Amino acid sequence: MTVLDREQVLSAFKNRKSCRYYDAARKISAEDFQFILELGRLSPSSVGSEPWQFIVVQNPEIRQAVKPFSWGMADALDTASHLVVFLAKKNARFDSTFMLESLKRRGVTEPDAVEKSLARYQAFQADDIKILDDPHALFDWCCRQTYIALANMMTGAAMAGIDSCPVEGFNYADMERVLSGQFGLFDAAEWGVSVAATFGYRVQEIATKARRPLEETVIWA
Repeated sequence: MTVLDREQVLSAFKNRKSCRYYDAARKISAEDFQFILELGRLSPSSVGSEPWQFIVVQNPEIRQAVKPFSWGMADALDTASHLVVFLAKKNARFDSTFMLESLKRRGVTEPDAVEKSLARYQAFQADDIKILDDPHALFDWCCRQTYIALANMMTGAAMAGIDSCPVEGFNYADMERVLSGQFGLFDAAEWGVSVAATFGYRVQEIATKARRPLEETVIWA
């Protein structure tokens, strides 16, 4: 395994800035974007649930359809090389088929092992994080997992010299209506929109934002 030194990693983090204006003439290669998607797929998630799907929106018709209510990326929709809309799983209860499938993926198939795992997940959702009886809270829990994948994809892109921007600036109901209802890209009963991100190459330098000092953000105990 190749190990990057601290300065290489910090350099990528410092160079990563939210890109609003992309060079429309530069496109991310298929190989490079497959690499970015793989970073999302390999991301960690709570209890190994992986409650995400990634919609890669390259169709100009779809981009124009979401543009009227996507104020946070209205300019980028015309110039970004790639747009990804992150979906989060709905109704991801401990006893759902989705959670059972996640156990199978990890090789947990013996009945006793499955029963013990589900009992642990039930206690976690019911007692520890208290989301079991609230569909909105369950969905919010899954949304939080998608942000781990989002961060890994953006950081990995920065390390490869590719710019990006996370986007929450859109109307969520309209986004689901267009992507699910109008274009049939997902089942809105099973999945919901969590966040979006644009990827490409900056067309101009981006000012560095002032950051809070480390001593204000870390509590040692």
